Amino acid sequence: MPQLGEAAAEAKIVEALIKAGDTIEADQNIFEVETDKAMMEVTTPCGGTVEQIVVEIGESYAVGATLAFLEATEEEAIKTGLINAPSSEDDAAEDDDEENTDHVHFAVKEEDVIDSSASQQPQVQPTVEGGLPVPIRAAVYLSPRLRHRMEELGLNEADLAGIAGSGNGGRVTVDDFERFMREIDEHKTTAASPMRIAVADSMRRSWTRPLATVTVPIYIDKVLAHRKKQDPKPGVTLYAMRALAIAISENTAVAGRLIGNRIVHPDAINIGFAVEVTDGVLVPIMRELDGKSLDELTKPYEKLVKLGQDRKLTPDMMEAGIATVTNVGPFGITSATPIPLPEQNLLLGLMAGEAHPFYDREKGEFVPRVRSNFILSFDHRILDGGAAGRLLQRIGELLDKPEEL
Repeated sequence: MPQLGEAAAEAKIVEALIKAGDTIEADQNIFEVETDKAMMEVTTPCGGTVEQIVVEIGESYAVGATLAFLEATEEEAIKTGLINAPSSEDDAAEDDDEENTDHVHFAVKEEDVIDSSASQQPQVQPTVEGGLPVPIRAAVYLSPRLRHRMEELGLNEADLAGIAGSGNGGRVTVDDFERFMREIDEHKTTAASPMRIAVADSMRRSWTRPLATVTVPIYIDKVLAHRKKQDPKPGVTLYAMRALAIAISENTAVAGRLIGNRIVHPDAINIGFAVEVTDGVLVPIMRELDGKSLDELTKPYEKLVKLGQDRKLTPDMMEAGIATVTNVGPFGITSATPIPLPEQNLLLGLMAGEAHPFYDREKGEFVPRVRSNFILSFDHRILDGGAAGRLLQRIGELLDKPEEL
């Protein structure tokens, strides 16, 4: 199993693209795997014949685990750099009774050859021994005994939300906890995917800050009309991203981060957008949105959407930006309280557009217009309600002139 990202310690085998006996070429995709961020392929180092596959579909394996064995010719191994070519004919004709490993980049001893027993594979060590790879953070008082028991199971305070404590002041006791765990064992359970665990940990870290949310209704008729005339048609999310980028560029402090007694301003207006995938959300990044027009951004945006939906995004496409835009309108959602990513201060949510009566002063009558609630969640240490409201109002002003985006 290769290293499939800077922080990826393991990957789940989703599909084997080869079978024992197949003849394959160098760099051919042989397994489709899932990390906590994306679907990726594992390729073969050289051509040859698949001798044995030692992993199970649906199981996770650590970086460095053996996935399969490949029988390759010496010529193929030399060509792909797995071994060095002999320096002379004499070197190549050394005593056949002794194995020569002088030029071998890596060698597998016979006693080290493994079978399909998973117990012999490298194992991923979770952050908390024996449980899910998520950190424990103290949110309420826990006795040392209960904290130790939770550490054994890899649980944290958020997992205690379903327990009614019987101790003083509603404190959860060890007996309460053990009773709760026994009840859990009686219910149907399913394993959480790597992505779901990653999302859960991200939201827990975000919630350590004082977050607030404000809403401003914004008319998007002109955006929809402008979009109809374009080819290709930009997504409504992209209009909002471009408007948000311009608004932030006018006062970068609104997207800053409070570190100690300083507000750290962003050095680039890189904004992410949410793409829903099975059991989670991916956030690809579009860079320097304040300096590029809507026309320049449309095709790169469409490409990132497709890669995100296929879970083919590379790590550099998901590096942290300064804000995220999420459009939940297609799901019919008209109000929400989105949570910013831990490393970001701002998350702009676009709600479903609905027709509302609007009084047209020039016509002297009410006319229907499409209105969407734009919801901004933010770190309250950086922004107050007034500043957040003004940021949304500025976004509305920019969207009212989509041809200038």
